[in-house]
Amino acid sequence: MAQVESVEIRSRLDPNAIIITEVDIVFIYDRDLADSFPETKSSWYSGKFMYTRRAGDRIDIVNTFIPQGFDAVAPPLPDRRDQALRVFVIAQHDAADTPPYEITDMRRILVEVDPFGIRVSPQAP
Repeated sequence: MAQVESVEIRSRLDPNAIIITEVDIVFIYDRDLADSFPETKSSWYSGKFMYTRRAGDRIDIVNTFIPQGFDAVAPPLPDRRDQALRVFVIAQHDAADTPPYEITDMRRILVEVDPFGIRVSPQAP
């Protein structure tokens, strides 16, 4: 089961740039859905509507938009997050072939948006 307690998202982009990054944190509660999760950013965003329609209440998505130069946001996570079999982070700012970042076994996560994509790392307790 998932260990995720918090996710903090920070933008390291130039505050004068005109960029808003969409970040999805996906909690999956079903083995078949977890095993068939899209393998790239492009396949996630192009198939997101059909995937979420098929999944119904077997997933939760925390969708956040981060403006450039934004200091930090810690979006509210689902109450049942500890029941998730797998948890992924995907961002529009990454290259099309970037795989989702699995954060299932991390407790506190830092997602940083920079000019090259996103960086996902565990935070110290």
